[in-house]
Amino acid sequence: MTPARPLPLTDAPQLGLRERKKIKTRTAIRDATYDLIKEQGYDATTVEQIAERAEVSPSTVFRYFPTKEDIVLTDEYDPIILGELRNRPADEAWVDSMRYVMKKAISFGLEREPEITRMRSHLLVQVPAVRSRMREHIAVTSRMLAEAVAERTGWDKDALEVRVYTMSLISGFAEIAQYWAESGFQDDLVDLVDRTVEVLVNGLPVRKT
Repeated sequence: MTPARPLPLTDAPQLGLRERKKIKTRTAIRDATYDLIKEQGYDATTVEQIAERAEVSPSTVFRYFPTKEDIVLTDEYDPIILGELRNRPADEAWVDSMRYVMKKAISFGLEREPEITRMRSHLLVQVPAVRSRMREHIAVTSRMLAEAVAERTGWDKDALEVRVYTMSLISGFAEIAQYWAESGFQDDLVDLVDRTVEVLVNGLPVRKT
């Protein structure tokens, strides 16, 4: 099992002891899960096995992650990404801010956890339950980002326009991981971010045959 890792993308305020312990426990559970999946596959891996490997109780696993799918999909990045977005220049186009932060997050993940980054994308393709749960995560992340969009643009965070905009962005970025796995991890993930932004900004061009 790999050791628990700090996950900041940039300089961040020092976390308190309680929060550091929570992150350590979540990380231990995730590491145990990925180790077991690598050894025996996703379906064969049970919460009881994960708890034993992580040296916690099954109830502790469920306290941190409501479902097994959540263990695969949840990380510490969302609050950090939100902070990064709020630190971008106020006059920067929102989509450019998203492009910058997503590239930074992806590069960080590939540098620190290349195998886990690939395994997570692979599971999105291979396991319907993971893919289904991802859609719920997308909705949560979209609502979180709506607050940052509202702060930057002056729109109400619950406005239809804001909800459509943030959901489009997050859904588009989420599709990158599945496409990357389906393509055999041949593409450069950072390049895929640029391609995604291009479509979101300019729409899908008609290809001449």
